[in-house]
Amino acid sequence: MNQADRITSESLTQFYKTRLQGYDEMYAGQGQLQPHWQTLMEELGLLGEAGLQLRVQEAQRLLRENGVTFNVYDGTRGAARPWHLDPIPILISEDEWLEIEAGLAQRAELLNLILSDIYGPQRLLKEGVLPPEIIFGHAGFQRCCSGMSIYTDRPLVLCSSNLARGPDGRMWVLDDRLQTPSGAGYALENRMVMTRIAPTLFRRCHVKRLASFFQPLRDRLAKIAPQNREDPRIVILTPGPYSQTYFEHAYLADYLGYTLVQGDDLSVRDGRVWLKSLEGLHQVDVILRRLDDAYCDPLELMEESRLGVAGLLQSVRLGHVAIANPIGSAILENPGLTPFLPGIARYFLDEDLRLPSVATWWCGQDRERRFVLDNIERLVIKTIHRTRGYRPIFGAQLTATEKTDLCEKIRKQPDLYIGQEMVSFSTAPSVVDGLVEPRHAILRSFLVASDNGYVAMPGGLTRIAPCEGELVVSNKAGGLSKDTWVLSKQPVRYVSLWRQPKKDQILPLFAEPLPSRAADNLFWAGRYVERAEGTARLLRAILFLRRQQRDANGDYLILYLHGLLRALTHITSTYPGFVGEGADTLLENPRNELLSLVHDIDRSGSLTSMLRSFCQSALSVREHWPTETWRIIDAVQKDWVDFAGTPDAGHARMQDRLDHLIMQLVAFSGLTAESMTREFGWLVLDIGRRLERGLGLIALLRATLVPSLEEPVQRQMMETVLIICDSLNTFRRRYRSYMHLPTVIELMLMDQNHPRSLAYQLERLQKHIADLPKGQPHQRISSEERCVLAAYTNLRLADATQLSCLEEDLAIYRDLDQLLAGQAESLWRLSDAVTRDYFSHSEPHQQLAARSKGEEI
Repeated sequence: MNQADRITSESLTQFYKTRLQGYDEMYAGQGQLQPHWQTLMEELGLLGEAGLQLRVQEAQRLLRENGVTFNVYDGTRGAARPWHLDPIPILISEDEWLEIEAGLAQRAELLNLILSDIYGPQRLLKEGVLPPEIIFGHAGFQRCCSGMSIYTDRPLVLCSSNLARGPDGRMWVLDDRLQTPSGAGYALENRMVMTRIAPTLFRRCHVKRLASFFQPLRDRLAKIAPQNREDPRIVILTPGPYSQTYFEHAYLADYLGYTLVQGDDLSVRDGRVWLKSLEGLHQVDVILRRLDDAYCDPLELMEESRLGVAGLLQSVRLGHVAIANPIGSAILENPGLTPFLPGIARYFLDEDLRLPSVATWWCGQDRERRFVLDNIERLVIKTIHRTRGYRPIFGAQLTATEKTDLCEKIRKQPDLYIGQEMVSFSTAPSVVDGLVEPRHAILRSFLVASDNGYVAMPGGLTRIAPCEGELVVSNKAGGLSKDTWVLSKQPVRYVSLWRQPKKDQILPLFAEPLPSRAADNLFWAGRYVERAEGTARLLRAILFLRRQQRDANGDYLILYLHGLLRALTHITSTYPGFVGEGADTLLENPRNELLSLVHDIDRSGSLTSMLRSFCQSALSVREHWPTETWRIIDAVQKDWVDFAGTPDAGHARMQDRLDHLIMQLVAFSGLTAESMTREFGWLVLDIGRRLERGLGLIALLRATLVPSLEEPVQRQMMETVLIICDSLNTFRRRYRSYMHLPTVIELMLMDQNHPRSLAYQLERLQKHIADLPKGQPHQRISSEERCVLAAYTNLRLADATQLSCLEEDLAIYRDLDQLLAGQAESLWRLSDAVTRDYFSHSEPHQQLAARSKGEEI
């Protein structure tokens, strides 16, 4: 580090203090550095500007490699944004945290009592503590949940509140998140990254561990199970990979050891919830949901929902399944409850709230409505319903016309609006362009129920505003996140989720079932990766030949190139392409068609389209990939998207990128072979790979070796086929300098020891199909086994010399063509049978389902 780049802690302090405009986490209100920030300030001084920027880059590299994203809904699908972490944590002293923790636990207990009362005896309504309009007029109140039996004294398993420090230095509660509290997984990932980039600072500060929150969470979920409490089946219900926080769903499923499911993975039969898996049905005891109330049960709630489980509420009524948090919890997110909480606390607990809320006025009351209308320019106006894309309205930012319109809306439907005091909450030091500047910060806390109350995560997820002076803090608005460190006065003992068995205890093997939808996505991930690799190898050969064509003359090179271009159309099924009407023109000038087949993401069969489908399938089952494998998946998407945006790249650069892509896809295959356990997930992945490799090889051979070519062209074509199939070196070792069709056929079709041959794919498929779970045992072979057996037998009975006999009249090797056509038909029937018997609920994958099975060459 250059001396000029170094920043002393004193200079950093002076610069930062000049930027402050209110209460700050590091300097409080007195302009003096808080004692518990001293260690961090010394570290920042040693780092300097360059070192601090390096830490930012290292944090983003780790987050990118781990695939940490936040999806932003765009109307059709989620657009994944990289998760951003500021390398300067928020620090909270131990003494202050004890006060905050007590206030949060009290608030969670109060909200739990409110929830139980609203859907139970409703004393708050009957005794006038709460106006009925606040409850019954809110979209979060689910009438079908009234009177539902409570399976535990604290049905509100998870609680979350957004906190900010007010100008008085106290933590204030801004709002609560109760139906599906999100952010705990991101907080955990932030902590993992911070311990990697600042391990020494972490140890010196004696930071409390987050695992002390997740162990009680696992214990609580097991305890609320209606049955099988010793070994309950717990699943995490997600809306799917386009959910804003899908990364967190997959991350927590992996961290806690639960099965991640979507609504279609579950079914209600005889009043019980069942998980549809590759092995059959498994009863579900507890659902940790990440799905909003209204979408959970299309039978009783939002009938157009395709994300939930029909009959789920009835199963809850019958006491066969527990849900965390209970359906109906969204009512507690009603900000209209805020002004009534102090009175409810005295009613239920005979206590005052320990953590104050932001001053709130519900417009359903006359006096409060008049106050809001008279002071609208000094307030923040919100609706009591939290809807997608809604932002609070700052009265001070409205024009006169906008104020008039808003006041009119409030007068027409006063029950739907609240006014809140506009508070300038505290700032926290954040890295901006290599410098440390203040940004407004909000802390999201997390609590889990226990037998004796609620346990708070020591810290939480802190988010900061993207711009100076910005009061709206949101990830959707481009905000960043921070790790939150609760400091201890003593060294912190290591906390682990792993439980220690009793002495001499023999632990049973717990194997989570593979949901049918996960199996379906693994199957197609295998197919897409093989198809993309085969297409990339063929494209690379074509580009290499085009460069040769410019450097040499010869009609045989033109015929050779045209043969490969036609093969490309057949293999990608991008008809008419180089074989249909207008093919002659394209063959003479193939550049635009080749660019389209490489870059056009909306064209079925293009390389970019295949890679996008592969990444989407892989994302849907990201909890199944080992860490290094996921990094390859992420690198494929990142590198190829960047390359796809430059369609005018020359052949040399395109060839380099294809080389790199092929290396990544081969690395993916190698990592899955070496890192994934040989369970059903790996089995269906490899079935997909073997199927697609077999079909791709058949299509390539039919397009290149079946047509009769002149001797030099055919010889060159056979060599290129061996190169595309990564088999040239093997061929040379076996057959020395002899290149003729029977030996090529023998190696590529019949050699059972060659991983690229068709016989090898069929042999692996035969073994994998036999290992798939079966229903009732019986003597007859299954339809899948019959398809593989027919293909394998026909191939073994074939003779390479006979297949090499040319049909003079047709100018093709007819026996070879018929054999390959029969093999393709058997593999397509196998694909249909596997899909029908094991992924019966799945929708067709358009990219590969669009391939015509009956296309003739």
